[in-house]
Amino acid sequence: MNVLKRLAAAMAAGILTIGAGAAQAEDLPKLRAAMLATGTVNWEITTIKENGLDTANGFELVVQDYADNGATRIALAGGEADVVVADWIWAASQRADGKDYVFIPYSRAVGGLVVKDDSGIETLQDLAGKKIGIAGGPVDKSWLILRAYAEKKYGMDLKGETEQVFGAPPLIFKSALQGETAGAINFWHFLAKMKAKGMHELVSTLDAAAELGLDPDTPLLGYVLKEDYVDAHPDVAKGLFAASRAAKELLETDDAAWEALRPKMNAGDDAEFTALRDGFREGIPSGNPVDEAAADRFLKIMADLGGEKLVGKATTLPEGLFLTFE
Repeated sequence: MNVLKRLAAAMAAGILTIGAGAAQAEDLPKLRAAMLATGTVNWEITTIKENGLDTANGFELVVQDYADNGATRIALAGGEADVVVADWIWAASQRADGKDYVFIPYSRAVGGLVVKDDSGIETLQDLAGKKIGIAGGPVDKSWLILRAYAEKKYGMDLKGETEQVFGAPPLIFKSALQGETAGAINFWHFLAKMKAKGMHELVSTLDAAAELGLDPDTPLLGYVLKEDYVDAHPDVAKGLFAASRAAKELLETDDAAWEALRPKMNAGDDAEFTALRDGFREGIPSGNPVDEAAADRFLKIMADLGGEKLVGKATTLPEGLFLTFE
């Protein structure tokens, strides 16, 4: 029985425990989550745990902290964890390679390209001959989307007409603020801080994606589980989705909910804190099923520009990647 049929059967049988807050944690199935210790996903995970949104939805979330994303993925592959957070392009590449990974959307927050407020740069064409700092490396997804956008909108080879400086997010953050690069592409939470310090977005990745005919609501990041785990525990998968949506609703509507998260956010001042909070909110996906046709178009662009190093064998969207909940 496939994943969705198992979930439907569980719902019909009335065994899903969403809302059953009276259950004791020790009596509930445990979902082992391998998470990056410093990742922004911890803001949602903390909200879930502190508000009992896991136990209220029929499972106990047991968080295991790891130093880097690679370690979390090894934990999932080796059976040391049941769920990790990763981008769906990676999950698609793994599924195309024979692993039974499935994806529950978490966030559509992505990067963009920022410049200093006083730079005089108004379009991508103004960056010709200048340096762009890029976090994430040559196959960073925001960089690839912006390359495709520049080609379509301006007929511009952004890679050929600029000099790229690749580095870790903190380095790209620092060099852009110091004026060592004319523009910067960074992870969304670094961009939020950069905007709070006198920079603005020249082109957002979401706007560029829309220009390319893609769906800007397609979530890049999500919870990745093994399909056989979901088959065996459909109630837990459904509960994770419900707990995640409940945490997002709380964080989207209640400013007070962010005060408990402030120590985890590494915000240098109130402006950075507000920018991070608002950036997280902007990245909340609608909760609607993923437009798989749009995701397939996105994947093909990534395959064309990033090649096998980025997408592996996944040149088209693998069937069954995205979990859907009613």
